[in-house]
Amino acid sequence: MKCPSSGLYAITDPQNKSAQQILTEVELVIKGGAVMIQYRDKNPLDKIGLSRQLLQCCQRYQIPFIINDDIELAKEINADGVHLGKDDGEIEYARAQLGNNAIIGVSCYNDLNYAIAAEKKGVDNVAFGRFFPSSSKPLAAPADLKTLKDARQKITIPIVAIGGILPENGQILLNAGADLLAVIGGVFQENTQQSAQAYQALFPPLDELIKTKL
Repeated sequence: MKCPSSGLYAITDPQNKSAQQILTEVELVIKGGAVMIQYRDKNPLDKIGLSRQLLQCCQRYQIPFIINDDIELAKEINADGVHLGKDDGEIEYARAQLGNNAIIGVSCYNDLNYAIAAEKKGVDNVAFGRFFPSSSKPLAAPADLKTLKDARQKITIPIVAIGGILPENGQILLNAGADLLAVIGGVFQENTQQSAQAYQALFPPLDELIKTKL
């Protein structure tokens, strides 16, 4: 699968939840319009079993399933790709392990030069953030809107924004240059499907998006 060019990029929030609850929430988020799912779990009990079930769920809806941090896990379950922080392995190693068709994303924080270098190495998306206070990443360094604006001028692959994003502030990031909004806590809560719909409503319909790129 190709990396989506626009939309809600939902990242799992598994803390204090059963595997079944996580699966149910992910399916509801997809039904709400999410275009890509990332499995992120810092304290997994059964990461192989759960990630395989999540992959199957995403396959039913024909959207990409990405593993956070773990190249080996992504390879073992044949996930659609991996997302790498600066300390999670080399881009070249991930590509060699996962193949040319894998979606490889990287966290660039507030570093445009790192993003430019990563694009030259063949990644499929670059993520900047955090842009707003975030309960999921409370200690993450802040990123500037100017970084998104500059990236829009110099980066040709999809640009992801992350960190404290709500339906109320997401449009600011899209206007600045983000293509995808990566969301954890703001979407995996009560009324999960409706929450996803609120984010996805920020994006133009697919046919309208295609026209703007012709």
